Amino acid sequence: MERLLTNITASLTELRDTKKLIEQSGGKPVAILNRNQLEGYFVPAAAVGKVNFEPAEHADVMTAMKRRKSKLQPTLKYLQDK
Repeated sequence: MERLLTNITASLTELRDTKKLIEQSGGKPVAILNRNQLEGYFVPAAAVGKVNFEPAEHADVMTAMKRRKSKLQPTLKYLQDK
C-alpha cells in the first residue's frame, strides 16, 4: 500500500466539484484516488500559502511526463470524455 502524504482523500468523481472539495478539505491537501490507487494530490491555494516555487525547466518536465505517462494514461482516458 502506498503511503499518503495527507489524511484527506477523494475520488476522481469527487474532484469534478472542486469548490465542494475545497470546502470539505478545510483548505488542506487532498489525495486523489482512483480505485484506491493514488493518482495525485489536489492542493488548494490556502494550503500552499506563501511557498515560493521555482519554475521547472522544459526538459525536466518532459522527462517527468515520459516517466509517468503509462501510469497516468488510464486516468487521462477516463477524464477525456467527462
